[in-house]
Amino acid sequence: MSKESDSKPDLDNVKELLKSDIKVKLSGCDLDGIARGKYMAKSKLLKSVDDGFGFCNVVFGWDMLDKVYDKSIFEAITKDHGYSDIQARIDKSTYRRIPWENNQPFYLVDFYNPVTNEPYELCPRSLLKRIVKECEDRGYKALCGMEFEWYNFQETPTTLAQKKGVGLNPLTPGMFGYSLVRPTLNQSFFDDIFDQCAKFGVPLEALHTETGPGVIEAAIEYTDALRLADRAHLFKTSVKQLALNRGIMASFMAKPWPDLPGCSGHIHVSLADIKTGDNAFVDQAVRDSFIAGVLEGLPSIMVFLAPTVNSYKRLVENYWAPITISYGFENRTTSIRIIGPPTSPPTSTRLEIRVPGADVNPYLALASLLACGIHGVKNKWTPKVPPSDGDVTGSGGERLPRTLKEATEKMLEKGSLARKVLGDALVEHYGATRLHEWKQWETRLDRMIEIAWGHDLGLLNLDCDYIKKTLEDGPYAGIAKFDEEHFPVYFQQLQQREEEAKWGEEAGSLEY
Repeated sequence: MSKESDSKPDLDNVKELLKSDIKVKLSGCDLDGIARGKYMAKSKLLKSVDDGFGFCNVVFGWDMLDKVYDKSIFEAITKDHGYSDIQARIDKSTYRRIPWENNQPFYLVDFYNPVTNEPYELCPRSLLKRIVKECEDRGYKALCGMEFEWYNFQETPTTLAQKKGVGLNPLTPGMFGYSLVRPTLNQSFFDDIFDQCAKFGVPLEALHTETGPGVIEAAIEYTDALRLADRAHLFKTSVKQLALNRGIMASFMAKPWPDLPGCSGHIHVSLADIKTGDNAFVDQAVRDSFIAGVLEGLPSIMVFLAPTVNSYKRLVENYWAPITISYGFENRTTSIRIIGPPTSPPTSTRLEIRVPGADVNPYLALASLLACGIHGVKNKWTPKVPPSDGDVTGSGGERLPRTLKEATEKMLEKGSLARKVLGDALVEHYGATRLHEWKQWETRLDRMIEIAWGHDLGLLNLDCDYIKKTLEDGPYAGIAKFDEEHFPVYFQQLQQREEEAKWGEEAGSLEY
């Protein structure tokens, strides 16, 4: 089956749907937006349809590289000292089949607290469900779309490890945004992204090359907020699988290279009146109140829109990314772009949130944006500043947080809007996980610079060429200026080589 739940009259009859299968694929979403799951025997699944099954809560207790958080981080929220099971329950409305895995049946799961029987407080999908209901309680249905840009490399996990992330071969060279020629070089991959995702229940509105070597952009079809988040979450996993099947690695890293555009994850949002189905943003008062809520909350929810250290390298001047708390009509330099008349009909009025990168967790990003927006509508807020005209990147407006640490500290502030609309439990735990990420980066950075400097290590034969290449053309680009002050060992060796070469030339000339 290729269509989603609203076209499956026998959806509740799981046994009938799986009558010809022996196993089912299941997954849930962790805090980093990674699909964590397993294959399960059909016989076990059928016993677990109503009551769920055990799933180790470590998926909320480690980072994207499976490095376990400091126990104080996890135990403060879970009161759990031994990584016990939480409960995973399939959402029967998410049934679909994976066409590139021999039509393997698939379900998404939600996580529950087995003691209270309530949604698990760290589950991103459950959080979005709660915020969607809050919108509905106010009389609105949240509608959303997402766009992802990502780099594709002619690499495998093995070659990536061997190269240490440096000197990767792009799928195609050069800058060819909106090219109709470049897809020809990898036509089956390009076609499968569109066609196979549609069969998987993740329909796209558009797919094209974007400016950058091997970069592709996809626009995921507009729909209700929860379904859109499901599609966005599954889309990234799907693309990675389709790529790996062809010896390609797809990367949704926000800013792989310092001198090339980053990868965005723009989110489109509107509200529909539940009773009439009409676009509520046609009413300027509702639209502006939603904008005011997002602008007010943006500093404290920034960490949900830019969740990694690398995210903030994308949010810099001159690379098509916003850096200020701002909004404007059809303005692609602001954090919020208003789309509506005269470029679009009134019924298509919506907001494009341009802050998120491709590394975003769709559930957390949508939940935080909708929560702030509907809070503004509830309180009838109005924006504190007028809409911006023209390029605002150098306007001197209020700056978005510049680093993951700064954004996390904003979220953790007492009385932050993030705390008010999302709850202290999630904010405290998520904040601790982001500070963990910052600490990991600082530790790695310190070690790298120590090696480069040669301080107290007695390393005379440093791989300086590798360090230079990494800092100029790798994931650590920009962490330190490559000059004699920061890397004296390298420059001492460089001077020595130059002197040896000069002496060789002079000695050679004496012979003649």
